[in-house]
Amino acid sequence: MSGGLLDLLERLVDAGVDFVLVGGYAGVVHGCTYVTQDVDICCDFSAVNLLAFQEALSGLHPVHRMTPDRKPLDLTASNAAEFKNLYLDTDLGPIDCLSEIQGLGGYDQVVRVSSPIDVEGRRLRVLTIDALIVAKETMNRARDREAVRQLKVVRRLREEGGLTDGCGQS
Repeated sequence: MSGGLLDLLERLVDAGVDFVLVGGYAGVVHGCTYVTQDVDICCDFSAVNLLAFQEALSGLHPVHRMTPDRKPLDLTASNAAEFKNLYLDTDLGPIDCLSEIQGLGGYDQVVRVSSPIDVEGRRLRVLTIDALIVAKETMNRARDREAVRQLKVVRRLREEGGLTDGCGQS
């Protein structure tokens, strides 16, 4: 993983944010060769967790990427319940924080189809290869179809014993 986006993940772990790595970086963990320009996570959207998420991004000038005026992130215990997803730009790169993943469900379901991994001495959760395939097949965009193709090849190689995953398992 590259510097800025890896730094984002480290900040989230260090702040105690409950999240699962999904999307492009999850594919990279499993062995996909495509490049991704953002971090996609699914997280618990409780006020406590979202405030920890905001704290993790403090000093990185997070702004809402999908709003015309790019408002700064300003979560409070009372307004946190208003959000279902957060699409942010930060000084370290974009981060998409999702409350659910198509084809898998909400955060509780996503956690159940994830595995722990160690990244730069920090422990975080990532979607399993099978769950990522389901999510990518559900999205069905061109880049998702390519990811599914690669993920299925990786899975087959693992099943044949020729490859281990980013979680250290074959």
